[in-house]
Amino acid sequence: MNDPVDLPEPDRLDGAPHPRETPRVIGQDKAEQAFLTAYNSGRLHHGWLLTGPRGLGKATLAWQIARFLLATPPTDQDGLIGAPPPPDTLHIDPDHPVAHRMRALSEPGLFLLRRGGAGSSDSEREKALKDGRFSDVIRVDEIRKLHSFFGLSSADGGRRVVIVDSADELNTPAANALLKMLEEPPANATLLLLSHQPARLLPTIRSRCRTLRLAPLGASDMAQALSQAGADVAEDQIAPLTTLAEGSVGAAMRLLTLDGLTLYGNLLRLLGSMPALDRAGLLALSDSCAGKGKEARLDLLLTLTDQIAARLARAGVTGTPPPEVLQGEAEILSRLAPDPASGRRWAEISQEAGDRARHARAVNIDAGALVTDLFLQLQKAL
Repeated sequence: MNDPVDLPEPDRLDGAPHPRETPRVIGQDKAEQAFLTAYNSGRLHHGWLLTGPRGLGKATLAWQIARFLLATPPTDQDGLIGAPPPPDTLHIDPDHPVAHRMRALSEPGLFLLRRGGAGSSDSEREKALKDGRFSDVIRVDEIRKLHSFFGLSSADGGRRVVIVDSADELNTPAANALLKMLEEPPANATLLLLSHQPARLLPTIRSRCRTLRLAPLGASDMAQALSQAGADVAEDQIAPLTTLAEGSVGAAMRLLTLDGLTLYGNLLRLLGSMPALDRAGLLALSDSCAGKGKEARLDLLLTLTDQIAARLARAGVTGTPPPEVLQGEAEILSRLAPDPASGRRWAEISQEAGDRARHARAVNIDAGALVTDLFLQLQKAL
């Protein structure tokens, strides 16, 4: 593989194990079965596009597929007792040698394609990688490493697997270089491309891959997934986390790490005080997101504000508030968005206020001032 295990990783979520360390994906039985059926048919496609919003388990499924492909003997190796029965699961024992090597990033049959270090030269990128400073995109230089991988691994004639995490981050030259590989794939190679927004990929890349669409998790699957990730979650938090995270395990882990349910409650109470905005509450909220080291909390606040505004718009347009995240939310949503006109107005207001806040965030406006201005804009419009 192409990265030492002790370096910072651009595809690791804070507070959660890396997908290669997760034994199995939860709640995606349909996608798993679709791949297994294709494998057992003897006509396994060389390119697979794993799609869905962030945090549903695309990377975990990709690593599970990779373990399966590299640890499962080809069905044509009959041996002395005939062909083995077709596999009925993608799961590979965590103690299998392939699983051990993959966790250590030392499996020769696997290549992980992801963003490298920031910088314009090899030495700059190597230093940036050690410091955890990553490029914004996957460059064509990373694709070129694939040629060496296929060249060095072709001698043994075994299966090779490439995980692209994520294809959304390919710059144009890199996307075109990967497309050539999809058009003329090496023998015994399977490419697993992860995409959060597949519509933004080159149409020719999409057309050369089979798609596995992952679905949002329900509360029961969310509880299992969070437990597998080592999260300590109270039973009464599962349902609100699942709703607020929109079925995404990654989003739920982010909420847990940053105490997102409490933050959402503070936002809800602040909105509930409108039109007479609670200035003391606004000041406390602004202060909680200001200062060094609180950038992630500020980003989460902007995300949650977008979600509340979307729920207000839905309540107004449909005449029915969505399922509550926290007790008392339905009354607030119904009062602030009592009819379709108000729902449409909330959609417009939130878009303008959110764009204004994100511009301020991009130019490093003081976080406290940013949050204060955001809610003053919402109050003024209301």
